[in-house]
Amino acid sequence: MDRLELLRAWVAAQHPGRTFNLSPASADASFRRYFRARFDDETTRIVMDAPPSHEDCKPFVKVARLFGASGAHVPEVLAENHEDGFLLLSDLGNTTYLQALTADNAAHLYADALGALASIQAASQPGVLPDYSRELLLRELELFPVWYVARHKGITLGDADTADLYDVFDHILDVNLAEPKVFVHRDFHSRNLMHLPAGNPGVLDFQDAVYGPTTYDLVSLFKDAYIEWDEELTIDWLVRYWQVARKLGLPVREDFADFHRDYEWMGAQRHIKVLGIFARLYHRDGKDGYLQNMPLVMRYLRKTAERYRELKPLAKLLDRIEPVEKVEGLTF
Repeated sequence: MDRLELLRAWVAAQHPGRTFNLSPASADASFRRYFRARFDDETTRIVMDAPPSHEDCKPFVKVARLFGASGAHVPEVLAENHEDGFLLLSDLGNTTYLQALTADNAAHLYADALGALASIQAASQPGVLPDYSRELLLRELELFPVWYVARHKGITLGDADTADLYDVFDHILDVNLAEPKVFVHRDFHSRNLMHLPAGNPGVLDFQDAVYGPTTYDLVSLFKDAYIEWDEELTIDWLVRYWQVARKLGLPVREDFADFHRDYEWMGAQRHIKVLGIFARLYHRDGKDGYLQNMPLVMRYLRKTAERYRELKPLAKLLDRIEPVEKVEGLTF
């Protein structure tokens, strides 16, 4: 019996006597697949297929209950089959923030998203989720020289360039790890937030959540790889979050300039990582859909690298790896 037949039989066993059909709901950058089960009475459920040889359902279940208890709108886990890697979940619809966002509704939808994020952060406590450790953060950064620079761009870094890059990595990690810590979703962006008739947003793809830097999910949200907003607008949203966070007693810096610097340097870590991940998804996994998002991620990273003296070696390296084209005085 192949996995789809096994999955279908398991869903049928959860709903004896009822007929249903399965259709693809979504896929993500891992080995997980999602199907929508539509039953004879038109109710729907989401079925996660997470092959145990590649994925573990237990973190998803743990974080779903943890975030749900905080007040965030996450899928309810209705049935579990860890042996085969199947979960039956409530259905949060098929309209993502990415599909729903417009210039007219962005302020409202992002306010809702920040409310959900604040609820998750307010429930934070150490020792519940894995720490976003220096080792993990560095492992993510190292995807960049391996997959983006060497594999995707075909460039071999010399010893001096490698030393400069790792010196920059050390500076970035020092700033990241000095931040106050909260629960971190790790991919809190427009493709993982669902637009709902009520209770916005639905929050998905949280199984890799950790305990780490406060600004990480804000970077994911406002420096999103899939949608770009004017920087002045995102800074305004960031200020509003910071003001509310202070009133709620969330662990943010007392001075906004310090908070913003944390946010910028956290963005540098995330964007270096994301470039490496997108390159790996293409070259190792044959997923080319993320290539179109690389230029935006590179723009975010280049802007930050050019603003801070300690990141200048990275800016120079980016100029060599990915030269900025100049045509008739215009820079692209």
